[in-house]
Amino acid sequence: MTADTTGYESEKYLHEYLLFHYGRPEEILPYSFGPREALGFPQRTVSECLRPEALPAHASALDLGCAVGRSSFELARHCDSVLAFDFSETFIRTAKILQQRGYLDYEIKQLANRRVPAVATVPADIDRSRVQFEVGDAHCDPQDFEPFDVVHAANLLCRMKDPGQLLGRLPDLVKPGGQLILTTPHTWLEEFTPPVNWPGAKSGQSDPSQALQKVLSEYFELLAEKDMPFLIREHARKFQWSVSLATVWQRRNISSNF
Repeated sequence: MTADTTGYESEKYLHEYLLFHYGRPEEILPYSFGPREALGFPQRTVSECLRPEALPAHASALDLGCAVGRSSFELARHCDSVLAFDFSETFIRTAKILQQRGYLDYEIKQLANRRVPAVATVPADIDRSRVQFEVGDAHCDPQDFEPFDVVHAANLLCRMKDPGQLLGRLPDLVKPGGQLILTTPHTWLEEFTPPVNWPGAKSGQSDPSQALQKVLSEYFELLAEKDMPFLIREHARKFQWSVSLATVWQRRNISSNF
C-alpha cells in the first residue's frame, strides 16, 4: 500500500466519493431546496463535454484520476475500451468490485456517528467489460500505450504534485483529431501542489486558467469552455459546493516534441 499523504485511502473519503459518484439525488441533497444543478457531476463531465458524433468507430478512452469510476463507465457508453487510472489503491479496488458485481453496499453519514446503508449501482445499460481499472500515477502513467481518441481528467490537475508533467505529456496521449476533456475548480492548495508548480507561477502569470490554455493551445484547439458546479456531501448538514471550469479540446495534427 502506498503511503497515504492525502487521505484518499480512508474509509471517510471512500464513502463520500461513492455517494458523489453513484448517490441518488435525494441521497446527496435530502432537501427541497439547494443547488440541484450541481448533482451528477461525474456523469455530466462526459454527457455535457464529450462529442460522441466526432468519435471514430471502436474509439478508445483514457480516464485519469477516475476515483471510483462513474465517469469511466459513462465513457464506456461511447468507447469500446476505457483505461481508467487513479493513484488511490482503495478507489481502484472499489471500482473493480463495482465492475465485477455492478453494485456495492456502502454507508452514508448522517450526523455524528449515525450512518445509513446505501447501494452504489452501475447503470444496467452500460457494458462494464469495456473498462479496465488500474492503479497509476498521472505524472508518469501510462507510458507504453498507444494514444487515445479521448482523454478525460476531471478535477485532477489541482490535486497533482506537478501538473505540468501531465500537461507536457498530453499531446502524446491524445490522437490527432482526438478529444481532451479537462475540468478543474482551481482549488490550488500547498498540501497537494507546491505553489511553484501552480499554472503560471514560473512565468509570472497570475491567472491559472489562462496559463493552462496557453500551454495547451500549442497542440490543441479549444472547442468549448463552461462552468460546471458540483456538490460533495460530507453529512446531512454539511456540503462542499464548488464550480469547476471545464474545457474541451481537439488535438491538432502536428508532431509533439515531448
